[in-house]
Amino acid sequence: MAAGGRRPGLRSSSFLLLLGSRESSVPLRVNGYHASGTPAHPPETVHMSLRKPTGDSQQQQQQQRYVDLQAVATAAGHGCLPEPGILVTRQKAEQGKHHHMREQKRGGGMMQKPSSQGGQEKINCVTFPHPDTMPEQQLLKPTEWSYCDYFWADKKDPQGNGTVAGFELLLQKQLKGKQMQKEMSEFIRERIKIEEEYAKNLAKLSQNSLAAQEEGSLGEAWAQVKKSLADEAEVHLKFSAKLHSEVEKPLMNFRENFKKDMKKCDHHIADLRKQLASRYASVEKARKALTERQRDLEMKTQQLEIKLSNKTEEDIKKARRKSTQAGDDLMRCVDLYNQAQSKWFEEMVTTTLELERLEVERVEMIRQHLCQYTQLRHETDMFNQSTVEPVDQLLRKVDPAKDRELWVREHKTGNIRPVDMEI
Repeated sequence: MAAGGRRPGLRSSSFLLLLGSRESSVPLRVNGYHASGTPAHPPETVHMSLRKPTGDSQQQQQQQRYVDLQAVATAAGHGCLPEPGILVTRQKAEQGKHHHMREQKRGGGMMQKPSSQGGQEKINCVTFPHPDTMPEQQLLKPTEWSYCDYFWADKKDPQGNGTVAGFELLLQKQLKGKQMQKEMSEFIRERIKIEEEYAKNLAKLSQNSLAAQEEGSLGEAWAQVKKSLADEAEVHLKFSAKLHSEVEKPLMNFRENFKKDMKKCDHHIADLRKQLASRYASVEKARKALTERQRDLEMKTQQLEIKLSNKTEEDIKKARRKSTQAGDDLMRCVDLYNQAQSKWFEEMVTTTLELERLEVERVEMIRQHLCQYTQLRHETDMFNQSTVEPVDQLLRKVDPAKDRELWVREHKTGNIRPVDMEI
């Protein structure tokens, strides 16, 4: 991880301070309940059966859930990550519902059978609102295309018959980003090798003796051309050194333990998802047991009506107790399932926002270092230009007539011309 970075799942007291400022004025409600665990709505408005809330109640809960989670998203967007457990506040309220249901069953006989759950659908052990009855959901971070809004469902694996969790896609994005960063560093390393080889060849060429016997002002210009190669070689060596220290090395070393951290994060969310699947299996098992107990109670009630047995009334009491216990077991399992799903949900929001922050940080880091590359490149061009300026100056002074004069003065053999022969 980069210095100052935060691993997914780390907690921050800043979020608790944010909640504290809210609680000072209005009690926090999560999923329709106050943070203290008491129902946000009067107890008489709660349906004491296994049927889901009415459309209005469900829509109110959805709206309140949006308000609370938007506070989570906003806090995380400013670098504050919510304390795990903030959203899991249902248990005490559900216990009150259990007690009321038990009283209802004792006073009224049989508990209602589980509904067909037409308002919800279960996909890979996660409960979603049914598309036909779903109230409009607002995004946690509207207009931002945030990770925390778009990766709740699983996606069909294009390479197999299974599915890939939305969170897994985000992890793959992170690891791919790390690989791209590594490949960019390798690219810059190859660029450095080219620069070093180029500088080496320039220095070697500057020592070449070709045309070393050129004389006059042109000879001086030619000598400066060869010297400029040596100067340019030095410029490229410095450029390659700066590329290594200011671009390649930072790209390579950024988040050295990133894969290990992502693996821990993956295991954490996967464990929560496994726990959710286990709770879901317990709910289905308890639901099946309740159905069997209710069927048994119905059968014994029918036997009492036609008086087939003197023991039927006593059997009905036993069957009613077993049905009541089965209903309690189911509600307890639903409680545990909802707690597990809320925990998974909260960690998903927190962790996806952290992955989003890490991705922004990665892109910004690469952009800054590529800007540094272009800046070094501009500087290299400027220094290269300075190496040829002396050559330009000498080339402007090249004077063929002057060179001829100097050469003639040095090498003349005589200025008396021949004349015609006389007889």
